[in-house]
Amino acid sequence: MLLKTFGWSFAVTALGLVAAAFYGGWTAFGVVAILAILEISLSFDNAVVNAGILKKMNAFWQKIFLTVGVLIAVFGMRLVFPVVIVAISAKMGPIEAVNLAFNNKDRYQQLVTDAHPAIAAFGGMFLLMIFLDFVFEDRDVQWLRWIERPLAKLGKVDMLSVCVSLIVLLIASFTFAAHAHQHGGAHADKAQTVLIAGIAGLITYLVVGGLSGYFEDKLEDEEEREHEEEEEAARTGRKKPAVVLAGQAAFFMFLYLEVLDASFSFDGVIGAFAITNDIVLMALGLGIGAMYVRSLTVYLVRQGTLDDYVYLEHGAHYAIGALAVLLLVTIQYQINEVITGLVGVVLIASSFFSSVRRNRALAAAGAGSGEKTEVSSGV
Repeated sequence: MLLKTFGWSFAVTALGLVAAAFYGGWTAFGVVAILAILEISLSFDNAVVNAGILKKMNAFWQKIFLTVGVLIAVFGMRLVFPVVIVAISAKMGPIEAVNLAFNNKDRYQQLVTDAHPAIAAFGGMFLLMIFLDFVFEDRDVQWLRWIERPLAKLGKVDMLSVCVSLIVLLIASFTFAAHAHQHGGAHADKAQTVLIAGIAGLITYLVVGGLSGYFEDKLEDEEEREHEEEEEAARTGRKKPAVVLAGQAAFFMFLYLEVLDASFSFDGVIGAFAITNDIVLMALGLGIGAMYVRSLTVYLVRQGTLDDYVYLEHGAHYAIGALAVLLLVTIQYQINEVITGLVGVVLIASSFFSSVRRNRALAAAGAGSGEKTEVSSGV
């Protein structure tokens, strides 16, 4: 079962790491490995959410999502999107950006370094909004309760995450951006650039979130109408047009999943710029990670159960928050890419072991009382 589900991911991993080693030696090998781990860590909750929705779809639409959907996710969001970011930031055509990345790496590195303040501001705001919307939401399961409980109470204030993000952006614009790092160790005032790029990142998050909410509402309406049709069919004794309704519901599910998957993809793609500016290494690492997201989704659907490690989602979002802060700091200061990558890994590992301890506590409580009892294990 494991090999059947993750076989393609293992093969892509091996090919990607070998290609990285040939491309840039052991340093490139390590960067690609860190990018892949980061993408998997940040996208684990994506796989869980996808599986929860995907299991409601029939076999045809599941296959569509796991084939067409993965092509969009891997080749669209993880490969094309980084090129677009570099092209827009450096004010050049996408083809020119790709040619420059391969044929004139020094010039490409210079352009990316000079454009980094805008990239960091855009990505930092997008990631920060994801993190804030998560921690400001009142949740039944809490990992770091001493942080999450008061933040959940504050989250009852409307638009608080947007206000906090704008305050952070203003601070970053008048501090880090005033002495932004440029190619060759020089510094320049990029306050206006950072402010505009940060607002663009915030707007992008709001648009993607709005589209996700729109399709989610459509999906809920379709499910409610299908339920009413079932009740009517039961009362009258006639058969409802199951194929048509299932097709409509599945179509809206597919659209919703694509928008949702795109929104989850942004954090991995943007976060990758905190690790490396090399587009080849970025494509290899994110491509490997995207394949594991697909495999995790398939695995969870085929197993018929969602993940038992309930704090992993928390760890992933804390990693997103850490990356947001680090991206804003890198506007002025250079941070070792290995340290940046390991921050996410440490947070994910901590949340995993907390989940393991919680599961053991639940098992012990259930064994002692003769039945499964919920045990609070938040920190």
